[in-house]
Amino acid sequence: MEGTSVQMLLALSSLLCCTTNQIGVTVSPSRSQFFEGESVILNCEDDSSAGWTLRRNTSGGTRTRCGSVWGSADGLSCKIGYVYKEDSGVYWCESRGGGASSMVVNISVSGGSVILQSPVLPVMEGHDLTLSCQSKTPPSNPSAAFYKDGSLIRTEPTGHMTLQHVSRSDEGLYKCHIRDHGESPSSWISVSERPTEAPPPASAPLPLVLRVCLHLVVISPFIISTLLLVSLCPQRASGSDPSVSMVMTQHSHAEQGLADDYDDIITSGTTEHQF
Repeated sequence: MEGTSVQMLLALSSLLCCTTNQIGVTVSPSRSQFFEGESVILNCEDDSSAGWTLRRNTSGGTRTRCGSVWGSADGLSCKIGYVYKEDSGVYWCESRGGGASSMVVNISVSGGSVILQSPVLPVMEGHDLTLSCQSKTPPSNPSAAFYKDGSLIRTEPTGHMTLQHVSRSDEGLYKCHIRDHGESPSSWISVSERPTEAPPPASAPLPLVLRVCLHLVVISPFIISTLLLVSLCPQRASGSDPSVSMVMTQHSHAEQGLADDYDDIITSGTTEHQF
């Protein structure tokens, strides 16, 4: 019968976990098992102004609201001053409109003398998990045996067991046993996947106009210098060089002077010959 009840709670948990998680739910004291007669406070952790209601599914009813037939509501908190075995079930926070809900938490109330102190929320993959076996009256021998899915893991003389670097294979039903005191109820322990690191965001491409402006800034000096060279070349080709003109003029005058001297010499030679 106990196994059937546990399976039913796990099925309900899986169904409810499929909704969008927009709020957190906490349990104080932070454990999933309680002795009958203890008090429990549940809180809906929300930073927005939306209204939230704490609900539960138990053997006595489904989707019942805190403050209706169980617990006392105070804003986002719900207090159960005295828990009974019938308070065992799944609890969650739900928006007033019913459009969103939190992750569910399992709470087990034991009428016996031994409980297993285990985390309420899933343990992240790679982290350590510590379980403690607690009795209602202090035992003379705190040694406790721990079980997973009905199989003995090991016996710890201190009553505490730590599983290092848990993985998804560590998920299962856990319980403990203290000699001469009894056995605790079983609690399901979940292991959540380690979040993957998001790749660095890619740099956004520059707008087209900005890229065109950058290209213009880079190539504009070359364009300007090319235009200046092109505009100066025709002037050099069509214009005359003053230095060349002066040299040519000097050469012409010199040649003319030589020619005149030559004519004078010829003339004087001819005159002498005639005499």
